[in-house]
Amino acid sequence: MSVITHTPFPTAHLCSHAPNHTKSFLPPPMILPKLKPLRHLSYHLRRRGLAISAAAVRQDTTLWTSAPLLEVSPAAESLFHVAIDVSDSLDLASSYTKAGQYLQLRLQDPNTKPSFLAIASPPSTAASKGVFEFLVKSITGSTAEILCGLRKGDVVELSQAMGKGFDIDQISPAENYQTVLIFATGSGISPIRSLLESGFGAEKRSDVRLYYGARNLNRMAYQERFKEWTSSGVEIVPVLSKPDDSWTGEQGYVQAAFARAKRIFSPRSTGAVLCGQKQMAEEVTSILVGDGVSSEKILKNF
Repeated sequence: MSVITHTPFPTAHLCSHAPNHTKSFLPPPMILPKLKPLRHLSYHLRRRGLAISAAAVRQDTTLWTSAPLLEVSPAAESLFHVAIDVSDSLDLASSYTKAGQYLQLRLQDPNTKPSFLAIASPPSTAASKGVFEFLVKSITGSTAEILCGLRKGDVVELSQAMGKGFDIDQISPAENYQTVLIFATGSGISPIRSLLESGFGAEKRSDVRLYYGARNLNRMAYQERFKEWTSSGVEIVPVLSKPDDSWTGEQGYVQAAFARAKRIFSPRSTGAVLCGQKQMAEEVTSILVGDGVSSEKILKNF
């Protein structure tokens, strides 16, 4: 620690022209600001250091578990399928109990920040196979970009699953909520996949629709799963904001496509699930509430 010292004002020697004598004198003393004694400075620095250390301890309470990658492969343009082996971590696997939950992932590089990722595979996959699957968007300069460049066998660290997930009890039993409207954009389809494959009684409901938005088909992940989802009782409505000339389906934004179609026959027996862009979620929520759907029946995972 550098110590601040104070340099005295230089002594001035001036001559008085009073008759019969000469006199040397000092200028009036300068009033300088008082400095805290070093022991006080040291005390405050110690207190500050303790506060910083205590904050660091409070922030570092996450339980991290090391786990190897099983697969990293392209899922769509800028999107990657990432599978992680959690079979040796029973506590971690069992912490995932509800579709829509998410966790933190960090790399072994200390210079990177943890990322929050929604789990794409259903809880049953973690229980039976010991695997977590994710749909990760590669963003330049982010931890996700580095993750998408790793290979099978590379080790990452995961937190316990967290969040309330999608509270399906709010729209159960299925007989009482015959219409369920599901909305997803971009990588927001990740926890929606978990919901669809976990089973929420879609086959017992008369009207289950998934409005799934992307820029174009090249950016739309999970197209290979559409047939399976459709067979479970879900009508899939792809919505492309910038399609090519051959596209004949819905165009524009998800909320606009829904507003055009609507088809809500009984608001009191309607539920909804949303995940994706904030603007989409806000506008869809506004439309639904305006049509009489209870806000408690509009489910989000964050």
